[in-house]
Amino acid sequence: MDAFADTLGRVGAAFGQNKYLNAIKNAFQNFMPATITGAIGVLWTNVLVNSSTGLGALWKPIMALEVLNPIFSAMQYATISCITIGVTMLLAQEIANANGETGAYPALLGFILWLMVTPTSANITSLAISGVDKAGKNIGLSLTQYIDFGKIVKDFNALNPASPLTEVNGGNFSWSGIFSSYTGATGLFTGLIVAIVGLEIYNLFRKNDALKIKMPEQVPPGVAKAFEVLIPTALTCIVIGAIGLICQLVTKAELNALIYNSVQAPLQKLVGDNIIAVCIMYVIIMLFWCVGIHGNNMLAAVKEPIFRPLLYANVAAYTSKQAIPNVMNLTMLQMFAEFGGSGVTIGLVIAIFIFSRREDNRTIAGISVVPGLFNINETMTFGIPLVLNPILDIPFIFAPVITMIVGWILVSSGFCPKIVIEVPWTMPPVILGFLATGGNIMGAISQLIVVAVSVVVYIPFLIAYESYQNKQAAAE
Repeated sequence: MDAFADTLGRVGAAFGQNKYLNAIKNAFQNFMPATITGAIGVLWTNVLVNSSTGLGALWKPIMALEVLNPIFSAMQYATISCITIGVTMLLAQEIANANGETGAYPALLGFILWLMVTPTSANITSLAISGVDKAGKNIGLSLTQYIDFGKIVKDFNALNPASPLTEVNGGNFSWSGIFSSYTGATGLFTGLIVAIVGLEIYNLFRKNDALKIKMPEQVPPGVAKAFEVLIPTALTCIVIGAIGLICQLVTKAELNALIYNSVQAPLQKLVGDNIIAVCIMYVIIMLFWCVGIHGNNMLAAVKEPIFRPLLYANVAAYTSKQAIPNVMNLTMLQMFAEFGGSGVTIGLVIAIFIFSRREDNRTIAGISVVPGLFNINETMTFGIPLVLNPILDIPFIFAPVITMIVGWILVSSGFCPKIVIEVPWTMPPVILGFLATGGNIMGAISQLIVVAVSVVVYIPFLIAYESYQNKQAAAE
């Protein structure tokens, strides 16, 4: 056991000291207030002040607040739908800080580099519509086929004989701007990669004294620093721009599409849409906890980039009244495998209150109730203790795996609605399930079911552990 703990400790130390994993974890944590703010916007416009899917369908007076909906829609768009921008800037700042850089400029540079490889215009050469005819056959028509341009000419000339048209066609047109798919979760991996690679390149140029423009001492420090980073900035932009151009010339696809199709989508399919992979992930997380290392923090840099985009894809579909695409996502994991804290120890707390005969265990459980309701369980983890406890570590490791499987079955079968809203991780169980499913009572019931399952998993091991404790006390 000691050798195993030492091995996990070394692995944990390696994770904790890794510059890039730490930077990714910190970037997501720092952006969390924005995502929760965006979730409030989704709740307002879809669960509260909504006459078709929300409280407004049951209680009409609340629709008097509908005039405020544009505020909350904008709040959702500026946070959740722009997560790539925010996380890219924060990650760039974290990488720069790790490299000894100070000030806010690296965050701005991260945004500039991301924007350089993000398409900002489009040429539309053909518009088409699709549909199903009366016979149930799929049909597709171009704009030119669909619109009778000859009739448009005839009707216009009849109304304006003095200025007749000679021709009308569905010609090309250009569009400028950034698609929301780039600013949202679909472009997240591109932002992460560009921020890391770009800021490391910038750091190499920044530390080269030959590339620094030295200004006289009389020049204000702010101006002097601006000139000092001028050449490193320009060279970094050229390199990143060249990478984006080469990618487009070689693959015939822009960088975001390449990264999404070759990295993000396969990872989400391999892990994010795979219950077995998710269960393995939670076994690893709990093994870290068993030796006193915060398992969730260890794997946050891996978990967040995979499961957060899946959540935001669901949010986007929910707000636009489309079919919800993903069963698993970040909030779904919190709802079914992290309620009551890591190891779903709220189940152990309840089991102790019902079955424990030892005053010491009941005291620790009593102290742990309130923190456990807000998904904080250090009092249980280190109070019972669960760390290095060979008897209780078995359910501690496998309870979240079992509840995750049960939750996955509930959602996949349609018993529980798919999770569509990000909820603060400190939200008490049951309430979390209700809010995360868009105010659906079946979400609350589903979370009650997995809470009950966690209690059942812990009961036999609690009884065995107290029997062991009693024998140890008798031997003393």
